[in-house]
Amino acid sequence: MRILLLEDEPEMASVLLTALHRRGILVDHAATLADGARHVEATPYDALVLDRRLPDGDGLALVARLRAAGDPVPVLMLTARDALDERVRGLDAGADDYLGKPFAVEELLARLRALLRRPAETRQELLQVARLCFDLAHREASVAGHRMELPRRELLALELLMRRSGRTVLREALERAVFGFDVEIQSNALDTHVSRLRRKLADTGAGVEICGIRGVGYLLRAAP
Repeated sequence: MRILLLEDEPEMASVLLTALHRRGILVDHAATLADGARHVEATPYDALVLDRRLPDGDGLALVARLRAAGDPVPVLMLTARDALDERVRGLDAGADDYLGKPFAVEELLARLRALLRRPAETRQELLQVARLCFDLAHREASVAGHRMELPRRELLALELLMRRSGRTVLREALERAVFGFDVEIQSNALDTHVSRLRRKLADTGAGVEICGIRGVGYLLRAAP
């Protein structure tokens, strides 16, 4: 599971990051609305935990942008603005749940688990291009029903490419999805992983191709 935590209070962010990491959850952290938007653009998340009151705006602005784009990612809002009218406004804007501060960490974790148990029909669970399928629920790729054994970073690259199949994925977005935001990346590291992935897809007869767009990024599409 990978989530984005958008929280500008350092102490609160530290407590939540520690609690989530201890439970094996991969977490990216942002402290501003602008950074949160960049994270969402670069990385497919299982859920978002967003504060309302941020240095550069209201976290609801990001929720509204996601819903307008048709993104159904579950969103849990955290805020000191817990009056009834504020909760109603947050839910109407597209948030899935609303937790007022202060709160118990265990309650936040329970609410996250509940969001991720939503029925499959509320989220896209299977991506398919030609004979290649990607199961978002189990993080598995398969070709004609046969599971592909892929290293974690190749799997992360493939997931983002398939989520945006037919469209160019910026190099920076792929690097952040594969390596995270706190890792120093060697200049050719992404190309190495994509090259290996491309070869494996060809060897299994997936019927797709990964095209490099010079100076921009990569695009996955059905092979002609």
